[in-house]
Amino acid sequence: MADIESLLNRWLSAGVLDEDAVTRIRAYDSQQQRPAGVAWQGRVALILGGILLASGIALFVSAHWDQFGPGGRFSVVMAAVAAFHVAGGMVREKYSGLSTVFHAVGTVAAGAGIALVGQIFNIQEHWPAAILLWAIAAFAGWVLLRDEAQQTLTLLLFPSWIFSEWSYAAARHIGAEVYLGRFLIVWSVLYFTIFLGSSRKVVQGILFAAATIAIVTGIVFQLDGWIATAWSGSFLPPHLRFWGWVEFAVLPLFFAIFGLRKSLLPVVVSLVFAVVLPWCTHTWTKHYDFGPTNHGAYTQTDPNLLAHALVAAFCVFMIWWGVRQTSRALVNLSIVGFGATVAWFYFGDLYDKMGRSLGLIGLGFLFLAGGWVLEKTRRSLIVHMQEASVAHKEAQ
Repeated sequence: MADIESLLNRWLSAGVLDEDAVTRIRAYDSQQQRPAGVAWQGRVALILGGILLASGIALFVSAHWDQFGPGGRFSVVMAAVAAFHVAGGMVREKYSGLSTVFHAVGTVAAGAGIALVGQIFNIQEHWPAAILLWAIAAFAGWVLLRDEAQQTLTLLLFPSWIFSEWSYAAARHIGAEVYLGRFLIVWSVLYFTIFLGSSRKVVQGILFAAATIAIVTGIVFQLDGWIATAWSGSFLPPHLRFWGWVEFAVLPLFFAIFGLRKSLLPVVVSLVFAVVLPWCTHTWTKHYDFGPTNHGAYTQTDPNLLAHALVAAFCVFMIWWGVRQTSRALVNLSIVGFGATVAWFYFGDLYDKMGRSLGLIGLGFLFLAGGWVLEKTRRSLIVHMQEASVAHKEAQ
């Protein structure tokens, strides 16, 4: 049972329960045999053990791969996948944590097995299809096992398949990076917000970390997306643009609405942000001359002032939404993002225009004064969130 002392004290002060009833409830609760949970050290050991086990088997198989024929290779791959899932099933009733690790390693091994089977039998290469098959395997594991590891793999692999399939079709088209960046930004915001308050902390934590990496990558893609290189082809054809909008706009909006609208507003704001950001650049031509035979020109594109302001405004919105949803992780991440945006603006637009000494002085002032202001703001927001959370619980 969860700690019910605060509830007992509230009910006692409200007259719902008397002292004798409260005493009996406490005595009954203290006599119940609580199952021992897995401490954080145990969780770390299980996670590291699963990673090391999978890595060791992969290393062993790769070292002896050339010694097997096609039939032997196929048998080794299938045996590795089956062995982990069988082991997970055998220990599921007594050691649920160990079972989850075995099943997760088995699902990861299924992805490697799909790729290796294609290599063994020289199946025609279309690597996004392998990710789709892997995602289906993870989804089957989620349906059958209902554990957090399979859910996390499913929620990572299906967007990866969509991303890979579209990028495969749009390769070498001008503007493909813009749509890929929009996909990463909008889906990252969806994953930031749709699991806020979820009891599945492992799913929330892993997806939050993955979304953090993806949104930074998406912003970088956005600001370089319209550049044509020597190997670029034509601009994106209409059908790829249509499917691009379906993938980065329609699908996240559908899941945001399906998720009780917890993520609807952030997804809409991120969609507007992702559509506008690629146009916030300025382009100019640079000429170089290093002698009578070594001269020419090239085009350079950099983000303009509006790009920095837009990213900073988006971080402020995410801070506000984190406070509204009482999400400490989202507030902390968004404040770090705002500080990084200010530093990005300083290095990109101001530092080169100053002398070296003046630039370093400004950088020191930026870190000291800006860091102090951000930390003070962060602490006040956290205190405000805690007070609002306590008031909300008492009102219930």
